[in-house]
Amino acid sequence: MSMIRDLRAAVRPSLRKASPSGAAYDTTRSASAHSAVVDCAVYRDGRRLVHEEPLTPHEAMLRVRRGGGFAWIGLHEPTEEEFAGIAAEFGLHPLAVEDAVHAHQRPKLERYDDTLFTVFKTIHYVDHAELTATSEVVETGEVMCFTGRDFFITVRHGGQGSLRALRRRLQEDPELLAKGPSAVLHAIADHIVDGYLAVADAMQDDIDEVETEVFTAPGRGTSRGVDAGRIYQLKREVLEFKRAVAPLSRPLQLLSERPMRLIDPDIQKYFRDVADHLTRVQEHVLGFDELLNSILQANLAQATLAQNSDMRKITSWAAIIAVPTMICGVYGMNFEYMPEVEWKFGYPLVLGVIVGTCIAIHRTLKRNGWL
Repeated sequence: MSMIRDLRAAVRPSLRKASPSGAAYDTTRSASAHSAVVDCAVYRDGRRLVHEEPLTPHEAMLRVRRGGGFAWIGLHEPTEEEFAGIAAEFGLHPLAVEDAVHAHQRPKLERYDDTLFTVFKTIHYVDHAELTATSEVVETGEVMCFTGRDFFITVRHGGQGSLRALRRRLQEDPELLAKGPSAVLHAIADHIVDGYLAVADAMQDDIDEVETEVFTAPGRGTSRGVDAGRIYQLKREVLEFKRAVAPLSRPLQLLSERPMRLIDPDIQKYFRDVADHLTRVQEHVLGFDELLNSILQANLAQATLAQNSDMRKITSWAAIIAVPTMICGVYGMNFEYMPEVEWKFGYPLVLGVIVGTCIAIHRTLKRNGWL
């Protein structure tokens, strides 16, 4: 049941206890004061307890200890000072706390004593009127989850990935929420992976648009290919997408297959469905990468063909111009004895030879596809 046990710090976190009066988290501050806490609630039998005033994490845990249930605390980009008191209140491991505060972590799953620490990457598709070489296609964020026996803490980084709507949907299903913190963890994993599928569909439209432009039939103004910078930009965004999706496979596999005390057996079955959806996303991302490589190669081939066509046209016209240049060069020499110089029809005959030869060369090159 232990995961990543060998990477544990030598110093174990203290048992969960009430925050001391000098803790960084001030449980007496007013609700109007700026706080990283987005929402804090106690759930008992799957239903949210109603309170007149917003709860602090300390007050939420006091209610849980007195009457049961679990506390769900949501934070957005907390500072070290803001998170220090909460970490002490819930006995969170210092390594996990450091990751949660500073963010920029790979998706992972770690167990510290009686707490599961999970990191998810959120992906948001950025709408754009036209794809350019500098367009931002995806925007990333992070959601860190601390899952305990009677608490669930989310730490969100980035402007996207709000969990308010998800919390409301869960509150409308008390039977599911009664399963405890593991039900919330599954709902967040499912919500994030479903977001991956939506982003993959949107990126597919961008790739299809570029692919259509690259393979448009010659003669429509696009035979020289599209701006390669647009394709490279899409490849960069696909790589960012891949970094969010690929490392998540192992954590979901552990959550769906390995028995864990903190994960309800009934909820664990549903993690398999999330893992299946993630596999679909991974297949999409790998397909995007391979398709963009093919599109890039085809675009370069289109540009090469266009250059070859230009060179053939230039060569053809140079061959045509060479005929009058040669003849005029010969008759432009100032020799006294030259044939047909004093002949009455010499000038029109030379012009006729030049025009006829040029027309014959032009027709030949046209028939061979050089012009």
